[in-house]
Amino acid sequence: MNELLMTGQRECKGILLLGAQIIVAASGLAQTVSVPEPPQVRAENHVVSLTLEAVNEDGRDAFAFEGKTVAPVIRVSPGDALRITYVNNLPAKSAETCGVNPCMNMTNLHFHGLIVSPNAPQDDVLGMMAMPGHALHYSVEIPRGHPPGLFWYHTHPHGESHRQVLDGMSGAIVIEGMERYVPEVGHLRERVIVVRGRSIEHDPNAEELRNHVEIPSEGCGGEAEAPEEVFTVNGSLRPQIEIAPGERQFWRVVNASADRYLDLQLDGEPFEIVALDGMPLAYHDPNHPTRTTDHVLLAPAGRIEAIVTGPVAGAHGALRTLCVNTGPAGDPNPEMVLADLVQPSLDRASSSRRNSDARPEAEHANQGWPPLYKPINLEPLKKRAPTFTVIFTEDKNGFYINGRKFAMDAGPMTSARVGTYQHWRIVNRTAELHPFHIHQVHFLAYAENDVPLAHPAWLDTVNVPVGGALDVILDFTDPVIKGMAVFHCHLLNHEDKGMMAKILFK
Repeated sequence: MNELLMTGQRECKGILLLGAQIIVAASGLAQTVSVPEPPQVRAENHVVSLTLEAVNEDGRDAFAFEGKTVAPVIRVSPGDALRITYVNNLPAKSAETCGVNPCMNMTNLHFHGLIVSPNAPQDDVLGMMAMPGHALHYSVEIPRGHPPGLFWYHTHPHGESHRQVLDGMSGAIVIEGMERYVPEVGHLRERVIVVRGRSIEHDPNAEELRNHVEIPSEGCGGEAEAPEEVFTVNGSLRPQIEIAPGERQFWRVVNASADRYLDLQLDGEPFEIVALDGMPLAYHDPNHPTRTTDHVLLAPAGRIEAIVTGPVAGAHGALRTLCVNTGPAGDPNPEMVLADLVQPSLDRASSSRRNSDARPEAEHANQGWPPLYKPINLEPLKKRAPTFTVIFTEDKNGFYINGRKFAMDAGPMTSARVGTYQHWRIVNRTAELHPFHIHQVHFLAYAENDVPLAHPAWLDTVNVPVGGALDVILDFTDPVIKGMAVFHCHLLNHEDKGMMAKILFK
C-alpha cells in the first residue's frame, strides 16, 4: 500500500478533483478539499417540508435543492411528517441507455429502510411515477415508535433506477434519537457520509482517477477488466476528514452506490458500531449496545453508524474500502482510498468543539421519551422450515427471482400477514454476489449455508454468498406496512433487468 500524502496538495497527473467535477489543472496538481457537509433540512412544528427537483446537469441526472445540485440530509424525529414536492424537470427525451429501453426519464422516490406505509402518498414505488414535466407530492408519516438511525432516499423507477442512482440521485435521512440507546453519541461531533459510485468507464482521465484513489494495478477477484467506477464521499473524490488524535466522532455512513460494495476500514482504528441499516444494536439486544470491529462490509444500500477515534499524532490515516471479491461473474470491487484523515487546525478544532456542543439531535433532547426495546426469542422460528424461498438466477437474457422477471402488472409473488414473523431462505444460484433488500421491514440475518453467523444482525439489505444461501427472520409485525411492496436485488442494474418481485402485506 502506498504511503498516504497528508499535505495540502497531491500530484495527480494534471487533473483537479473538486466535488464530482474533473478539471484539467495547468499546475499538474490536485488540490485537496475537506469533506463537504450537505445542507440539512429539519422539522418545524413536527413537519419537514421541502421541494426536490430531478434535473439534468452537464449530461448527468441529479437532485436539485434550493438552486444547487446537492441532495440535502433530511432530519426527522419519530412522530414527524415528511412532506416532499418532487418535480421532474428531466428532459422529455433521454439519449442515455437504461436497463429497460428506451429511457423515458420517469422518476420517483423510495425512502429506503423506513418502516412506513408502501401506499401513496408515502413509500409507493409501484403507483407513484412522474414523467418529465410532472410532480409527485409525498406525505410520509414517521411512526412515533420508529427506531432512530441512518436511512436514505433514492429514485426507484423500474428500468431506470440504476442510471439515476449511479448519476447520484440519492441523499441521507436521519431519524433522531440515537443518544437514547448510546448516550455518548449525543456529545460527539457527527458526520453524515454519503459514499456514491461514479462511473469512469468513458472518462479520458480514468487511469489518473484510479491512481488518485490508489486502486492497485492487479484485480482482487481475478477479473480481467479494469474498474469502471470510483467512489466519492459527499460528492468529492478523496477529500480530507478532520479528526484530532484521540478525538471520538460519530460517523453515519451510507453506501449509496448503485452496484458497488464497500468493505470499510479506518487505518489503525476500529469501528465501534452503534447501528446497522438504521437499526440500533441495542434495540433488539439492550445488553450489547455496541460492537467493535476493524472492518465492515456494506452491500449497496447498507449503512453503518459507529464511533471512531482519530489516529495518533503523526500517523498517516485514511478511510478506505478493501477488496471485495464479488465472484467469477461479478464486477470489479477493488480496494481504494475514500478519504484522508487529517488533524484540524487550531481555529477549526475550536469550531469543531463548539459544533459538537450543539449537535442537531440536542434540539430534540430525547423529547422525554425512554428508549424502546424489542428483545424477542426467534429460536423456534429458526428450527422450522422456511415459509418462503427466494432464488436468484440469471442468464444472458436477464435476471430472475424464482424463475420470473418482474412485471409491473404482475400480482404478488408472496404475501405476509401483518403481525407475524416469517423465516425465509435466500438462495443465490449465480456466480456473483447479490444483495437482497425488502421494502418496509428489517430482518435478522442469522445463518449462511446452514452455519450460524458469528454476529447475527438486523438489516434491510444483506449479501447472499455466491452459490450459497442465507436464512433470515423477517419482522412483519408493524401495522403501518399494510399494502403492496417489493423485494429485489440491490444491484440496481439487476433489479432493472428483472430481479424484483412484489409482496402483499395483508
